[in-house]
Amino acid sequence: MWTTQNIPDLDGKQALVTGGNSGIGYETALALYKAGATVTIAGRDAHRLRQAADPIKEVAGKGNVETAVLNLANLAQIEQFAQEYVSTHTRLDILINNAGVMMPPQRLTDDGYELQFGTNFLGHFALTGHLYSLLKQTPGARVVTLSSGAYKWATGIDYNNLRSEKSYDPTREYGISKLADMWFALELQRRMENTDSDLYSLAAHPGIVRTGLQRHIDATALNTYNDVMEPWQGALPALFAATSPEAIKGGYYGPDGEKELTGYPAPAFINETATNKVEAKTLWTYAEKETGVSFENE
Repeated sequence: MWTTQNIPDLDGKQALVTGGNSGIGYETALALYKAGATVTIAGRDAHRLRQAADPIKEVAGKGNVETAVLNLANLAQIEQFAQEYVSTHTRLDILINNAGVMMPPQRLTDDGYELQFGTNFLGHFALTGHLYSLLKQTPGARVVTLSSGAYKWATGIDYNNLRSEKSYDPTREYGISKLADMWFALELQRRMENTDSDLYSLAAHPGIVRTGLQRHIDATALNTYNDVMEPWQGALPALFAATSPEAIKGGYYGPDGEKELTGYPAPAFINETATNKVEAKTLWTYAEKETGVSFENE
């Protein structure tokens, strides 16, 4: 049973956690801090970031905590954030693409994309691309992208509806965004195999966890499950992917219980859709075009 007690010493490591001011992201940041890392908590609201960072600093640990405002629904702001981060840091050992939106009322990002696709996937694609030069020069750096078991709801992506041009279904769009995250994580690792980089790209999902992410979901739906985990336990698969010597490049991790809903970190099931290399490359090309980010040129 793998827990935070198994995290190796992270003294001298730099970590960045998006959405680290609440829920699973907060527990992830806290665990990395306790293990000795300097952790940057990135989120949209400076006040909430301070409210998250201050309690962490009071906890016994060898690490440090920084905060930085990041709006993943605005591509220009993502680029500005990344430029500032690169200019003030010499390495990035762990990037955890954790922040997300789940089944909200219909909304668009500042750049006009459906909010879940634009935030959960496109924003993290752009962020990772802008930070790629720093990641690439850090030996053994790891990028962990949070997906969800909901990726299995999607069978593909309608590129003519990513701005909600035709219709909007919150459940469908959430599944599509998480399939996109899977394609991104696996394709990034495939592309690393053709370089001299020692970068790890991995994916993880938390299982079923009670957090603010479900604020747009009827509470009775969540209560139909017998076991709903607390955020500290939901953070474990991403922490395993980010720190464990046993985690493999291109790995996908989630809870080891029935249907991967609850439990402790273990390899998770990757279906045939998620391993479709052609579709992953199509998505990558689309993301490069829409964001203006080319990993090779960063």
